[in-house]
Amino acid sequence: MQALQPIVGFFNTAIGILRPTVFAAAAITAIAATASWAVRTRRIGPFTPVARLTRRSIDPLFVPAERRVVRFGGMPAQAPWWTVAAVAVMGLILLSLLQFINEQLMMLAASSLSGWRNIVMLIVNWVFMFLKIALLARVISSWVGGSPYSTWWKWSYRSTDWLLTPLRRILPTFGALDLSPVVAYFGLSLLQSLISSSI
Repeated sequence: MQALQPIVGFFNTAIGILRPTVFAAAAITAIAATASWAVRTRRIGPFTPVARLTRRSIDPLFVPAERRVVRFGGMPAQAPWWTVAAVAVMGLILLSLLQFINEQLMMLAASSLSGWRNIVMLIVNWVFMFLKIALLARVISSWVGGSPYSTWWKWSYRSTDWLLTPLRRILPTFGALDLSPVVAYFGLSLLQSLISSSI
């Protein structure tokens, strides 16, 4: 417990600093996106000082997002708004991840004071949580065109192939609809409950 207190304190401090930082980053990006959108759609005259400043200093920041938006068939003028969404979503994911790690560390500290059964139960819950996250990541990967060989998605395929491959042999097919991740998710939840109740 004593050894974990500095780590928990670090995460609490990091979350406290990051929360207003994420909000400020999203707000600044939204202001920049509004200016860029107004210039691109000619709501601000193209030869005004604001338009020249926007084209020179702000628009280059949105070029990476613009390339991706155009590649997926979107309009270049939508790139600033996609950037705002990406900043907000990534910030929320980072905050949620830090909060989750902090909560797990506090649970570990509490379990270490309560005996070995609580520690075993916590480890079991972590294993099943990881497998469920891997299943969800694999489903999202199939929606966004991810590959089993991609650096971003490979871990989810490797972690769940042992479970989904046998299920696909047993389950009936429904065209392009793959029910094996759903069955696997509920099967893992049931198995987790059985193991937790037996510890």
